[in-house]
Amino acid sequence: MTSTQQIIEVTEKYGAHNYHPLPIVIAEAEGIWVKDPEGNKYADMLSAYSAMNHGHRHPEVIAALKAQADKVTVTSRAFHNDQLGPFTKELTELCGMEIALPMNSGAEAVETAIKAARKWGYRVKGVPRHEAEIIVCENNFHGRTVTVVSFSTEAFYRDDFGPFTPGFKAVPFGDAEALEKAITKNTVAFLVEPIQGEAGVVVPPEGYLKKVREICDRHKVLLILDEIQTGLGRTGKLFAHDFDGIKPDMMTLGKALGGGVMPISATLGSREDLGLFRPGEHGSTFGGNPLACAVARKAIEVLVRDNLTKRSEELGNYFMERLRGIQSPIVDHVRGKGLLIGVVLKTETGGARPYCERLMKEGLLCKETHDYVIRFAPPLIIKKEEIDWALERVEKVLK
Repeated sequence: MTSTQQIIEVTEKYGAHNYHPLPIVIAEAEGIWVKDPEGNKYADMLSAYSAMNHGHRHPEVIAALKAQADKVTVTSRAFHNDQLGPFTKELTELCGMEIALPMNSGAEAVETAIKAARKWGYRVKGVPRHEAEIIVCENNFHGRTVTVVSFSTEAFYRDDFGPFTPGFKAVPFGDAEALEKAITKNTVAFLVEPIQGEAGVVVPPEGYLKKVREICDRHKVLLILDEIQTGLGRTGKLFAHDFDGIKPDMMTLGKALGGGVMPISATLGSREDLGLFRPGEHGSTFGGNPLACAVARKAIEVLVRDNLTKRSEELGNYFMERLRGIQSPIVDHVRGKGLLIGVVLKTETGGARPYCERLMKEGLLCKETHDYVIRFAPPLIIKKEEIDWALERVEKVLK
């Protein structure tokens, strides 16, 4: 048997150091539970940044993967396949959108939305060619490509990677008035996360997206919502924008869309915006591959049938209420929606990382985000008694 330490050593030696993971190796996983090579058991409270809404190796999703793998896996978009059409139909019906363009990663979905918004600006709104502006929010996180980090306000993500793509402007998150002031005649879109996940599970003021929707309508600006981390039941609604009862012009999905098994993402929109792409203008060799589409179809089916969104709402409210009840000298406050929860530590603690390491030793896998926040985002299939088990250990560490 290869040990945890041996695996970490070979990974550090031969892999680029673009992550700083906790010192644990996951060798097996099922449901919310994972095991290391030595057989130690841990509860997954991160869900691969919300990609594991269905839990690890959901049996029906795995069965769909195996069945499709025995038929056809990749065709490229040079040909049709028998899964792409049904997948886009089922996804657009779920989302209440007209058309979908599948890709592989969340960053690719965001890039797709940016390109579509710019083209819409030139072809429909009449913005002069190559002068389109897109407004984003401070402390955003939409991916890691050069264009996406071009509009990040986190210096660490930008400093060594310029020159940057122009055409973006940042305003404070949750401030609808600042958005309206920033709009010009060349503004084509506002790109925003309904809840900022990587910024520390930051929830905007109530009614924020409703005001944003009204502003975008008034100025003929596309509203693009990045629901890659917040979508598909994570926040206790199917999509986080459902809290405000609005509909975006475009939306990006990823992470949980693949059922915790396959990378797949999608940009959704209308024929007026996303439908402007012509053959050859945009695409991906693996985008819309039948293996990923078959897995995503089953993931959607399970999500709806098992009412995982309702579970997220009920168990998330319970989890947050219990976390807020912990009397801890190091906790500033708890925030979140559904099973996307941030425990914000006081600055004098020096950061959340040491507490995540202590939680790991207690059998809980969490990850710090934005330095002082411990994120709790377990699979939506988690049981109440498993939350209680976790809370005992959280209280021990936080006290």
